[in-house]
Amino acid sequence: MSTTAFDLTGRTAVVTGANTGIGQGIAVALAEAGADIAAVGRSEATETADKVRALGRRCELISADLSSIAPVTEVIESVVDKFGRLDILVNNAGIIRREDALDFSEEDWDAVMDTNLKSLFFLSQAAARHMVSWASQDGKRGKIINIASMLTFQGGIRVPSYTASKSGVGGLTKLMANEWAPRGINANAIAPGYIATNNTAALQADETRNRQILERIPEQRWGNPADIGGAAVFLASRAADYVQGHILAVDGGWLAR
Repeated sequence: MSTTAFDLTGRTAVVTGANTGIGQGIAVALAEAGADIAAVGRSEATETADKVRALGRRCELISADLSSIAPVTEVIESVVDKFGRLDILVNNAGIIRREDALDFSEEDWDAVMDTNLKSLFFLSQAAARHMVSWASQDGKRGKIINIASMLTFQGGIRVPSYTASKSGVGGLTKLMANEWAPRGINANAIAPGYIATNNTAALQADETRNRQILERIPEQRWGNPADIGGAAVFLASRAADYVQGHILAVDGGWLAR
């Protein structure tokens, strides 16, 4: 029997968009804490799988395009079939489209909202339907962790659908907590700050913009995927059983400045 509230041994975690960056950091951190991983996404997360398996944990790759809700039921059924149950869901998959609000297209609006908000909700719904079938029976709780954003709190510029979707993620996280807490599920979110990944490489390489970003961050550095991974382990663990509907900013102090 584990002596630490952070131990995830024997638990199965689904991580969407786990092939790189924040998703990979979360998957590896959960595996380090003892969880087995189902990596879900359009691109095969082979590098992530190698890292997880090197830790002695199991990793299964599940191909799914979450730009629509079409694969949602199949994803959850596949996870349960392969692992026997699903304990933790991390909704990390997301996209962004940039354009002035005056010129933003309906196509770019729908694409971002469908992936970042609609699929997130219906995947959570499918996972929760499975979790309530066993939650609390063995002293464990289901855990849903949504990846929010600094734009859950701020408006941003030139990303209207991304801002709307991430604001929606914050609201849905609270709604899930309100409805599902009594049924043995914790629903929380992580709002990453500026994280050094391939998606932010251009910003890091822009001398002026990079300096402006660092000047606002009290930590005076970019975050890395492992920083987000640590927060995910906490929210996925027994240590966070009394944390509900919370949006945890992991931003080096960005919002405090």
